[in-house]
Formats: sequence, C-alpha cells, structure tokens
Amino acid sequence: MSTDDPLAAALAAAGLSDAQPGQPAPGPPPPGPAIVLPEPAADQSAPAPARWPDGAATGVGSMPGTDAAEAAAVVVGELPLLPHLPELPARGVGADLLGRTAALLVDIYAEVWPSGYRVTARPGRDHRRGVDLLRFDVDAFDEACDPVHPEWVKVQAAGPWTLAAGVELHTGHRVLTDRGAVREFAASLTEGLRAHLAEVAARTGAAVLVQLDEPTLPAVLDGRLPTPSGYGTVSAVPEPDVQELLRELIGDLAVPVVVHCCAARPPIRLLADVGAAALGIDATLPQVAGDTAEPALLDALGEVWDAGTPLLLGVVPSRASARRLTYREPVRVAFDLADRLGFDRTRLPGLAVPTPTCGLAGADPAWARRALTLAREVAEAMVDPPEAD
Repeated sequence: MSTDDPLAAALAAAGLSDAQPGQPAPGPPPPGPAIVLPEPAADQSAPAPARWPDGAATGVGSMPGTDAAEAAAVVVGELPLLPHLPELPARGVGADLLGRTAALLVDIYAEVWPSGYRVTARPGRDHRRGVDLLRFDVDAFDEACDPVHPEWVKVQAAGPWTLAAGVELHTGHRVLTDRGAVREFAASLTEGLRAHLAEVAARTGAAVLVQLDEPTLPAVLDGRLPTPSGYGTVSAVPEPDVQELLRELIGDLAVPVVVHCCAARPPIRLLADVGAAALGIDATLPQVAGDTAEPALLDALGEVWDAGTPLLLGVVPSRASARRLTYREPVRVAFDLADRLGFDRTRLPGLAVPTPTCGLAGADPAWARRALTLAREVAEAMVDPPEAD
C-alpha cells in the first residue's frame, strides 16, 4: 500500500494499519537503497502522539436529542482537544449502549425481545437499524471534526462484561452464563471495534482513544445479576477471569483504551491491572468525595496515579442544578482529590481529564452544552489554577 495514500497514513497514525479482519499482517518492505534523514519531516505520515494533550477535557458519551449533526457540532465545538463520538439513545432501539455495541459485532447479531437484546441467527431489523445509526453518527462526527482537525478523538462501546451481562442467548439466559459464549462475544467485539476504529481514524485523521463502558462490572463480580426467573442470581465471575478477558481485548485493540465504570464502588485495583491507558470514574460519589469517602477506594485511586495512569474524572453534574454553576465548584472536586491523595495540583493536567459525572442523555440541550463547556473550563483551570483556589 502506498504511503501517499491518505487512508493508509491515517491508519498508520492510529496504530491500525493491520485492522482488516482476517487479513495477515503485511510483511517487511522489500530491500531498497538506504536513505539517511537527519530530521523526519512533520507530515501526515508522522507517528501519532503517544497520548492526548494535557489540559484536555471530554464527555462520557451520550447526548440529548436525536440530531446527530447538532450533537457532533456541540461536542467538537466545546471539547476541541478530545471530542467524543456522541451517542443519542433518545432515538431508541439500536442507539442505546447495548444496541450500539451489538451493531459493531462481527458475525453475531442481536434483536430486541420483550426481555431485552437477544442473540439471533441472522441480522434483522434492529441490527440493521443499529448499523445505520452508527454510520450516520460517524458521518456527522467527521463533518464536525473537519474544520477543527483534532489530534485525538474518543469513541465508546460497552465493555465485554457489561455486554455479556446485558444480552441474552437463544435460551433467554444471559451470555454471561456461558463462558465460551463470553469469549466469542469478546472476540467479535474486538474485531468489530478494530474496523470501527480504522474508519474513525481514517475519516477524522485523528488518533483514537477507546472507552469501554463497564457499569455492570461490579454486579458481575459480586453475583448480583438476576436469572430469568428472578428467583436466583448468576454466579459471580472470578476477578482473574475478568482481568484476563479485559487484558486480552485491550492488547488486541493496539490503541489506548480507557475503562469507564460509574458504579458507586468501581473495582479500581482490578481495572488498574488490565493494561488500560486510563480509568474513568464519577469523582463526586460519596464513596470518593467529601467526609464519606472510603479509605480503601482512595488508596486504590492513589495507586493508579502513582503508576502514572490518568483518571477521567467525572466532576461536572450531568443534570442542571437549581443555581448557575461555574467551573470553580467542579474543579474544587479535582483539587480536593489531589490534596487528599497527596499529589501536587500542578500534576493534574497530566493525571486527570475532566468529564461530566455521567452521560448527558437525560439532560436538556442547554445544560448538555453547558456541562461540556464547564468540563473544558475545569481542564483549563487545572493548567492555570485560579489564585483564589
């Protein structure tokens, strides 16, 4: 493939030049004359930056409404350093987290039953709808990114454990109950994500950060998910099994991955050992912030920062408050966490990416825009802290 090909350059920049499913990696180039370049040219074929820029802010994923173009324009306009591909679950089937992720799967299909998403033998209307909606979203995002040319963008999908917990087999039981099926789903998700990342990288010309959403992971680990009858629960999955699958998936994607868990007690130590480039949490939860913060959870967060792993910190409320909020309240949450963990505030731009506390699908459009603005202002305040704080 010629290096003059802009698609090849974009794929190479994202580390996804071998992203075609089922194709062997290309061999080394044929020998040729040695060329000495004292200084590599700064062109489109230059390697992508190792990670997003310090002082970036981003969103969790979802936005209100049904207009993909409008949502993408808001996200890219408010979060120019690390915009995320918006999710619009208000559009219904195929636009929610599970349906959107199911649309990425390769050779596995899911349709909506009264009890939720269930595996089917062939693609049906719901699958095709999910694929079409995702295609519309990528088109809108590409158009919004065109005048901005961000170096980094973020995409989101359900993680393998949340996906396995939320989709049913033909029998009506969760995929989670069949360990073989879990691994098949994870392999299919990996293959689908790689193709998706390749497209987003090629369309936007940006390096891609992947967010795996695992809100159900604590329930998977604790054995709290009900069986179809409602009289029992699905057996807990051992921590080593959870780690192994996540580690394999993240390694196979070959791009930076953030694992996001907005549960009250995210399994931080488990997630810190799966090869993720960052972890995402709601930093305003009583288990993390204020007098009710739990020492064990704070210790785990401190270990993450000690290892140099950034946190996507949910500090901006995902719902509008009764009074007008400025950036000072959410940035204080980040400053307080740094103070409590013993980290100098000047390190925050490299250790924290401000976000809303959760998705913004339930917010009104005005607050959704304002929340993203606040996240950006919090990031700016981390780079240049206000003297009064």
